[in-house]
Amino acid sequence: MADTGTWLGGLLASVEEAPPVESIAVVARVLQDRIAAVEVSFLITDHGGKALVRLTGAAGEGDRWQPEQIELSGTVYDQVIRSQHMQMEVGKRAGEVRSAPVRVLAPVTDRGDAIGVLELTLAAPPDRQTAQLISEAAHALAYVVIVNRRFTDLYEWGRRTTRLSLAAEIQHRLLPDSFTCDAGRFTVAGALEPAHDIGGDTFDYTLDRRALHLSLTDAMGHDVQAALLATVVVGALRNARRAGADLVAQAEDAHRAVAHYADHVHRAVADQSGRVHQAIAEHGGQAMVTGQLLRVALDTGHTAFINAGHVWPLRLRDGKVQEIAPLVDLPFGVTPNPGYRVQSLDLRPGDRLVLLTDGMLEPHDSDSGLRNLIEQTRDWHPRDAVRAFTEALLETTGHDPRDDATVLCLDWPEP
Repeated sequence: MADTGTWLGGLLASVEEAPPVESIAVVARVLQDRIAAVEVSFLITDHGGKALVRLTGAAGEGDRWQPEQIELSGTVYDQVIRSQHMQMEVGKRAGEVRSAPVRVLAPVTDRGDAIGVLELTLAAPPDRQTAQLISEAAHALAYVVIVNRRFTDLYEWGRRTTRLSLAAEIQHRLLPDSFTCDAGRFTVAGALEPAHDIGGDTFDYTLDRRALHLSLTDAMGHDVQAALLATVVVGALRNARRAGADLVAQAEDAHRAVAHYADHVHRAVADQSGRVHQAIAEHGGQAMVTGQLLRVALDTGHTAFINAGHVWPLRLRDGKVQEIAPLVDLPFGVTPNPGYRVQSLDLRPGDRLVLLTDGMLEPHDSDSGLRNLIEQTRDWHPRDAVRAFTEALLETTGHDPRDDATVLCLDWPEP
């Protein structure tokens, strides 16, 4: 068997030579030629993380009809995604002792972000070298998907087991490309529901050489106007951060942007007699966004924190959940505004920090149920923990929550 660099280089070269929509088909052909795989497909996780959609590279994929979905709960696919380990299922031919065809499932993951599962059918169980090659192919496939989804709607089509509302379409453009990042020094994961109909909540994270930056915001309302308001605040925060602004300057820019947007909408809809339509006044002239901004120093864990009228965070330490009760400043857009105060948030090695919007609490009328769930899932990867939090919310609300519900989980492990 040729060395890894040679065969992977050939695989990536073949993908680059093909149109972006044919990437999966190219990977399948390479594996069929390389290890005599009978069938090869890629199953991509949907937006809610509760189902998979099979992509094989067939010509009809990505067309108008609804993609076929496979529910994750209780399946071997779920085991692969949760464990992040390859699984094999060996079949038996009737009347024979020897095993025949073998289904191999490998996680397609990048930095903890569970993108999906690579599924192959082989004539016989793979030897160690072949299993290693499959694992490498699955890892390479993660990068293939990440790169090629910039150029085609195919992968986004696969993630939509339910059609998104217009507000959700706008909102998803604001979210990080990956909901999970395992960076060694920390792990962060986010989730939100209802994934197909959000309209106000956002979370964001990014790294520089010295710090991890986090934000969680909740725009007033639950419609397109809320999604537009969220676009304004996230755009203002990113613009200020990327210009090198500190947390106070970021918060002040966000406040001015929301206030200016609200004033603009208020004036734009005034009719000739000077009256303002009530619905727009409610969602424009009185617009506001609550939020939290954090900057975590990578070397020390020192955490600077601003709370703009938002729900207090929860911290898991030594197996017990505590509510962090910081000083609370006014939401972005509320005037007059005396300004924003930077506080220190106590984050120690071994802590798990959970940021959330009020939609995570409203079904329970308190945070006690969520606290218990955080404690019960303390040993889970943040990716799986946030999924458990949102699944519990959906179960409690009969899969019809009254408000957006968003959660962001940060693990700050022992060095």
